Amino acid sequence: QVQLVESGGGLVRPGGSLRLSCAAAKSISRYSMGWYRQAPGKQRDLVAQTSSDGSTGYADSVKGRFTISRDNAKNTVSLQMNSLKPEDTAVYYCKANRLFEPPSWGQGTQVTVSS
Repeated sequence: QVQLVESGGGLVRPGGSLRLSCAAAKSISRYSMGWYRQAPGKQRDLVAQTSSDGSTGYADSVKGRFTISRDNAKNTVSLQMNSLKPEDTAVYYCKANRLFEPPSWGQGTQVTVSS
């Protein structure tokens, strides 16, 4: 497993941008990395993911607004969030997983989109 620490959350107005970062304590080059979010009273849902080969995928609700990227040299994964909406408000979690290991989760970072 791998220790993950998220940062970059905060309060932003609708239409604004935030960039979340997830720092891993060891190499992530062989891990699939993802960003998830959980709003109060709702389940935790996948937002975006990047596989070890660099391919990416997004939830329909964030396509065209969010971009996930990874820097294997720095052991970091980022989520650039643009055109934020109130419904993007949630705690955002970073997840690392690979075969034959339990998934690893960060502690989460709060994103609040409000005027």
